Amino acid sequence: QVQLVESGGGLVQPGGSLRLSCAASGSIDRILLITWYRQAPGKQREVVASSTNTGINYYEDSVKGRFTISRDNAKNTVFLEMNSLKPEDTGVYYCKGGSVWGQGTQVTVSS
Repeated sequence: QVQLVESGGGLVQPGGSLRLSCAASGSIDRILLITWYRQAPGKQREVVASSTNTGINYYEDSVKGRFTISRDNAKNTVFLEMNSLKPEDTGVYYCKGGSVWGQGTQVTVSS
């Protein structure tokens, strides 16, 4: 079974950028749907963006125009480029491929 490992989180000021990575232990081109979720303190986990292996992407309304999800099949990695970050983007970001979850990476947006 493929394992997923997220990285790239950190502390960033409002308006800043981060690029998260979700590295898979095996091929991702057969994984139909890979999704980035986030969980803010005291809130439920929510979908941020997802990508199908046919090239269809979805974005939650609050991140449209600021976040970009992309796949690099050669590197077996899915990226989440996050720009114009806001304090409300703070949370633990997880990637999920099929039924497999990564361990999460913390993103904190604060001045």
